[in-house]
Amino acid sequence: MSTRVEARTEFPASNIFGYTRARALEAVGTQVLRYGLVLVLVLFGISKFTAAEAEAIKPLVTNSPIMSWMYGVLSDQGASRLIGSIELIIAVLIAARPVSARASTIGSALAVGMFLTTLSFLFSTPGALGATHPAHGFLLKDIVLLAAAIATGTEALRATTEESEARGRP
Repeated sequence: MSTRVEARTEFPASNIFGYTRARALEAVGTQVLRYGLVLVLVLFGISKFTAAEAEAIKPLVTNSPIMSWMYGVLSDQGASRLIGSIELIIAVLIAARPVSARASTIGSALAVGMFLTTLSFLFSTPGALGATHPAHGFLLKDIVLLAAAIATGTEALRATTEESEARGRP
């Protein structure tokens, strides 16, 4: 009498999830990612209209070779409001995906540029790479937001391309 039991070494993932379910989960994940990104952009965009946020971003923007010009032509609050307005416009474009894949693609591309710009603050703001700097964690979250913008932009671009091909336009 043998008490040995053979264990299966192959996990039947295709039987449990299947291609259709995997695509459905991917679609859900993409939507959660898209509208999570929109929510973050809206919340941060709105906050730029407060005096506290205008003061909080000043050291980052002042040290940026890309954005420091703003304080030469706008007040602290004016620069913050401009940045907030841009964030809100980008959020609206990304959120427009159900009605316009092209607008969402443009919004995601703008978000990629915005997050690359804010990530550059890590290198232009003295001490920002240090783990104890107040802006360190605030800026590092932009790596994840950059990835979200790339992922949602890729999905929207694919949809834009498919729509164009369906209409017979390149």
